[in-house]
Amino acid sequence: MEGSETLIPFIKEKKGDQPTIIVDSREASTAPKVIKGLREAGANLEIRYLEKGDYILSDRCAVERKTVKDFVYTLTRRYLFEQLLELKEVYQKPFVLIEGYFPVVFKFSKINPSSVWGAMFSLAKNGISLIQTTRYQDTVNFLYVASRQEQIAEKRVPTVHPLKKVESTAEAQIFLLSSLPNIGHEKAVSLLNRYSTPIQAFVNVDSWARDVKGLGPRIVKKCKEVLFTPFTIEEDRSKRRF
Repeated sequence: MEGSETLIPFIKEKKGDQPTIIVDSREASTAPKVIKGLREAGANLEIRYLEKGDYILSDRCAVERKTVKDFVYTLTRRYLFEQLLELKEVYQKPFVLIEGYFPVVFKFSKINPSSVWGAMFSLAKNGISLIQTTRYQDTVNFLYVASRQEQIAEKRVPTVHPLKKVESTAEAQIFLLSSLPNIGHEKAVSLLNRYSTPIQAFVNVDSWARDVKGLGPRIVKKCKEVLFTPFTIEEDRSKRRF
């Protein structure tokens, strides 16, 4: 345990000391009960847009909250799973908080429980801590206690870290293509190896399924929707992040 050999500093905090939690604006709109619970507990909340994470507890700790249903959905969307791994690139101590009761999802969906345990092991193996809560009240309690430990006991300050900036043209090209649905780093590299430049890859999007291994018609269709659908502010605001 950093900074202490016992839990005493964490249980002898002054009642007047309250932590500040930075909350992603989209998370605040989709988890009103958690937000209300944190305020009732006494936490000071700062609502703002966050590139990564839903709750920033300190300069090193960030939490991505997912319901059990959303976490299982993430397993079927590889690029969303990769986004969880990217949290580690921005924060030293990343957490994924999974809220809900897994047996219910297993009973009413076709997901194989082995896939869930495998995904959880993969995240933990890659340095992302997993926290399980069964209801929103437990989520509130965890976030409140964790933020107090970081800020009151450890004297840390909640800090938003920007995404790592690309350092070369090649990294920028990979980043550009990998941001498309279901592409990711590996497929972005394959596209660049085949078409040489991002613009040539975009021009030849109809040939991806034929020319690049691992890019089937469904992935190409999703990418074309992003590339050719006119942008509207209303549509952007209606998207819910998983």
